[in-house]
Amino acid sequence: MTETAPLFDAAMIETIWLTLKLAVISTAVLLLVGTPLAWWLSRAGGLWKEIVATLVALPIVLPPTVLGFYLLIAMGPASPLTALLGRKLSFTFEGLVVGSVIYSLPFVVNPIRNAFEAMGSRPMEVAATLRASPLDAFFTVALPLALPGIFTGAILGFAHTVGEFGVVLMIGGGIPGQTKVLSVQIFDYVETLQCPTR
Repeated sequence: MTETAPLFDAAMIETIWLTLKLAVISTAVLLLVGTPLAWWLSRAGGLWKEIVATLVALPIVLPPTVLGFYLLIAMGPASPLTALLGRKLSFTFEGLVVGSVIYSLPFVVNPIRNAFEAMGSRPMEVAATLRASPLDAFFTVALPLALPGIFTGAILGFAHTVGEFGVVLMIGGGIPGQTKVLSVQIFDYVETLQCPTR
């Protein structure tokens, strides 16, 4: 009988910390990027809105490993992005953040967009009659009214980042202390029969 390793050893604690760090950073970036994007999608019209909404929803449709493969190519040594940045993002923590943001974007944008759309145009019209600038009205009227959707988006983005496997495995490869997150660690435990089955 193979002796199993302790479940909460130093490597596992380091992996949990890295996963939480990735989830917190990704959620913060998702809220910063996703909130204005959701506002624009809730107010814009025309063909560009539909194109952008489709691109945002793609991670829901694409299998995670397929999306991760495309992102791996985009972040690899021969990509234009690498030439632009002067360094590759594949197999780095920064690359995991980029991949997590793209993969979880629809889970954050959609609830916030729904909250903005449910608000309607009336509150913003009232704010305009009180001489509030569009930016002031956004921060003092729209954001407070959309807080439930923003809160939902933040929870979904955080949970989705913690649980993702295919994208982070393709982009990060599971380097201990750098890109090995909890989902990859659990997979390794099961694959090497270190996970207790009874």
